[in-house]
Amino acid sequence: MVTSGTITLSTRGEGDIVDITDKVQEIACSSGVKTGICHVFVIGSTAAVTTIEYEPGVLKDLSRALSVSAPPDITYAHDSRWGDGNGRSHVKAALVGPSLTIPLRNGALVLGTWQQIVLLELDTRERRDRHLTVTILGE
Repeated sequence: MVTSGTITLSTRGEGDIVDITDKVQEIACSSGVKTGICHVFVIGSTAAVTTIEYEPGVLKDLSRALSVSAPPDITYAHDSRWGDGNGRSHVKAALVGPSLTIPLRNGALVLGTWQQIVLLELDTRERRDRHLTVTILGE
């Protein structure tokens, strides 16, 4: 069986980290699949999806690590071509990745106690509407 759902949300600009665990779990539960996998994919090249403990300290640590990997104060060829100033956003998103696969057991996501699914908004614009596709595969 294959089913899918969509998560739509608004973000508050670069550095916004949104916990989407409950929304993904809701789609997984409503699918009726008991054993399988849940695939989460964000549409767009300046956002990413990962897991992390949704705790303020580690969220700041992640933001700092991404800023070190793709700092705001260097020249990006993308910016020269398009003039939109989000070259670093594309680089950060590519480093983390647009998707995540989580096992399903007994109709629930298999996550650790302190492991949440998050959307990372990496675009330099103040606000973005984001769309994520959640695909459930199993029996």
